[in-house]
Amino acid sequence: MVGRPPWWRGPQRAMLGDLMSTTVSLRRLPVLAGLALALLGALLAVLSATSATAGAAAEAPTDAGGRAGRGAVEVVKASGLLDEVLVDFLEERVARAEADGLTAVVVQLNSRGATVSDARLVELARAMIDSPVPVAVWVGPSGSQARAEAAQLVAVARPGGLAAGARVGKAGAQLLPPEEFGTLWGDQANRLAGGFVRGGDADDNEAIGRLGLVEAPVLVDFVGGLEGVAVQDAPPADSSARREPAVDVRFTSLTLGGQLAHTVTSPSVAYLLFVVGLGLIVFELFTAGIGLAGVVGAVCLALGSYGLAALPVRGWAVAVIVVAFAAFCVDVQTGVPRLWTGVGFALFTMGSLGLFSRLGPSWITWSVALVGVLLAFLSGMPAMVRSRFSTATIGREWMIGELGLALTAVDPDGTVSVRSARWPARTNRATPVAAGDRIRVVGIEGVTLEVEPESGGARDHREPRAREAPPPQGARES
Repeated sequence: MVGRPPWWRGPQRAMLGDLMSTTVSLRRLPVLAGLALALLGALLAVLSATSATAGAAAEAPTDAGGRAGRGAVEVVKASGLLDEVLVDFLEERVARAEADGLTAVVVQLNSRGATVSDARLVELARAMIDSPVPVAVWVGPSGSQARAEAAQLVAVARPGGLAAGARVGKAGAQLLPPEEFGTLWGDQANRLAGGFVRGGDADDNEAIGRLGLVEAPVLVDFVGGLEGVAVQDAPPADSSARREPAVDVRFTSLTLGGQLAHTVTSPSVAYLLFVVGLGLIVFELFTAGIGLAGVVGAVCLALGSYGLAALPVRGWAVAVIVVAFAAFCVDVQTGVPRLWTGVGFALFTMGSLGLFSRLGPSWITWSVALVGVLLAFLSGMPAMVRSRFSTATIGREWMIGELGLALTAVDPDGTVSVRSARWPARTNRATPVAAGDRIRVVGIEGVTLEVEPESGGARDHREPRAREAPPPQGARES
């Protein structure tokens, strides 16, 4: 054909254009999957090492002057869900209390539950009870809470305390064996099973006293009131003056690695990382080369997978979310959001809402994820594909004149296949093409091909056409 490049040059010039094809895109999946698995393996190794030594920085507590004296009180900050990382850290600090010469261990708690098993929670409660050094729990500062499994740990503390504005309750059914730990909260068990008591609330003062909880507006008051802790210039028992501890008060928390592992196991963070990771990998599949989006997506997917593995999630919901992104890919491939975008969003919504069996993210997290994914695949991804593949540098002029197959009816819009690649198409001069008919490419606009039937295409007589000159006389004779 005059003006067409040789057959062996067409695919070379169209290398970037052919990235729109599913075949080429899927060839990159093993690379990205391998990268994600490698990052996940490395991440798990690092997190295992860091969580195993989460309290290493606090092994030799010292005061502000660097003295390693005895008779100190250690305050261990425990915020967020009681996951394996945090429970290991608390157990490690309790186990080292006697060797460090501590007078008491105070757990500063703010948690709405636990993701560890009931047996693991029993082990932590047993360590607190059996410790020769008293383990107290202070729910604070103001606005903090201890609910569900965390509330049951407050019940076994020696003693438990509440800041003004903090609350304890919604403990649910008792998980700690009654034969070993007794009935938690005594005659107030039913009240705390489904409700709260709040520090500083006059209506809860009597209940707090019967629960054996200590009201302490700030942490220093709680520490100063602990049995065996000396105080400076002790005020009279009936005085409201602050009781300043005369011993060193040291603060410990998770190391940086432990904090990272603990953060990614929160439901909101793990869910968002998983969704963002899948989205960035889909984005990378339809762009040239494995670049920043693919690497960031693999890291997010690895972190999100680690977090979800530690949370109470439903396996079928994870699979549904992955299938939803595969459905999004179908319409991203065509460059036009249609049926599969709707199917993908319906599956994504179902998988997201059914993902967690308990302790799920807030409605704000759900809203951000659902709206973000909808906008990304309804307008963002199609616009990206159109902009990336409609530039003059792509070089698809060779496709004009190519033959292909109509995958759907093109009347006037549809989908065609040219050289095994799927393309959005519209008919040239509104000539309909039935599904399964052969087509010819007559023009390109962005990523949309203008096509007509292989034979019998309509002609636009408004276009000026050069009249064919009669052949030379000698040519007729020859």
